[in-house]
Amino acid sequence: MKFVHIADMHFDTPFTTLSSKGEFGKMRRLDQREIFKKIIEYIKQNEIEYFFIAGDFYEHTSIRKSTIEYINNLFKEIPQTKIFISPGNHDPYIKNSMYSDFYWNENVKIFTSKIEKVQTKEADIYGVGFDNFYCENLNIENIQIENKNKINILITHGSLNASDKASLQYNPISKNKLKQIGFDYVALRTYS
Repeated sequence: MKFVHIADMHFDTPFTTLSSKGEFGKMRRLDQREIFKKIIEYIKQNEIEYFFIAGDFYEHTSIRKSTIEYINNLFKEIPQTKIFISPGNHDPYIKNSMYSDFYWNENVKIFTSKIEKVQTKEADIYGVGFDNFYCENLNIENIQIENKNKINILITHGSLNASDKASLQYNPISKNKLKQIGFDYVALRTYS
């Protein structure tokens, strides 16, 4: 099983400080597009079967439809790759979000705040995403793996072993609990 895992692309971040110094904010946003295009090329060239995006893929308050169209067109270049997106605190799955209002390519699966399991030939892929800009618990600790004979993967956005007040607002996840549940791989965006 081959996969690529990314998080925190933050497409269309304003880069306020950089933007105040001329064209640097715009250049940084163009860099993001170019880097993402290289990721897609890598997936294409290496026939990667799965692409996991673990939150904060874009900035909800500043994302442009043209950016989402650019991303979705790149996704169309890898139709054999199954793409799984778990929304985070900067790109929650909310009313009027690009996740709920945009027509994504058919190889894209976007998780909501309800834990879902997608069965593939190789793996059972569990996913859950934010439905708000803050999330203190997505109930990941209640997941029960049904088939331990398959590879079991979790895709989510969260703070691993959070201890400070700020991190506790972003889906705190215990590393020990994840081990107890028995995931073979956890695709996270995380601060430890």
